[in-house]
Amino acid sequence: VSSSDPAAMENPLPSPNGSEKSPPSKELLTSNTASTLCISSRSESVWTNASRSKWDIYHKPIIVMSVGAAVFLFGTVITTLSCFELENKAVYKMCGPAFLSMGLMLLVCGLVWIPIIRKKQKQRQKSQFLQSLKSFFFNR
Repeated sequence: VSSSDPAAMENPLPSPNGSEKSPPSKELLTSNTASTLCISSRSESVWTNASRSKWDIYHKPIIVMSVGAAVFLFGTVITTLSCFELENKAVYKMCGPAFLSMGLMLLVCGLVWIPIIRKKQKQRQKSQFLQSLKSFFFNR
């Protein structure tokens, strides 16, 4: 329904209870509210209280740490090859420290990520506890 259509302006859509008429634009705004809330919510669902396993909570930092450790070890091997290998020595000397630094960065990011997740979980538990207390006292 476009706003330039005169028939649409004369016959607006009825409200949900049917008692009064409202313009179509207001109908669209109220009907999209619930879907907007669901879309804008974070990956951690507010709507469900399902408990998650440790792997579901910590799998991303564990993967980042393991990739970081592998890249760090690869950088260590390349750096030691620059000491022994005579051919392409300049390439090994450039690539080795680069892989070392990238691996160390990923490893540290994963290690820092774990305490952040733990703190977030504690805050979520406090929030759920306070919400249950609030609902207990105010819904009586």
